[in-house]
Amino acid sequence: MTVKDAKEILGARVLVGEDRLGEEVRSACGSDMMSDVLAFSKDHSILLTGLCNPQVIRTAEMLDIVCIIFVRGKKPDEMTLQMAEDSGLVVLATGHRMFSACGMLYKAGLGGGAV
Repeated sequence: MTVKDAKEILGARVLVGEDRLGEEVRSACGSDMMSDVLAFSKDHSILLTGLCNPQVIRTAEMLDIVCIIFVRGKKPDEMTLQMAEDSGLVVLATGHRMFSACGMLYKAGLGGGAV
């Protein structure tokens, strides 16, 4: 699946990284707890979260996360978006709740991997 596929599935809007929508993703992780993301996220993945702070960007940088999708209509501040841009991340926003967004991506074939 590509980031563009995920964007279309979720009806998301691009906040950062329009030119990188063709990036391939292999899995997804949904959490507002960055410690869980650090423990369970895989390479080339999407992070779905409602947490809108720079820690999300720092976590994504450490884990080879390709795309962050902010759920529940959340939008990070400009400093956080600039950090994402500087890191080469794609940032999307969707109005779906995390449970629904994860389910929609899973139904479309994107897995999360076993624990």
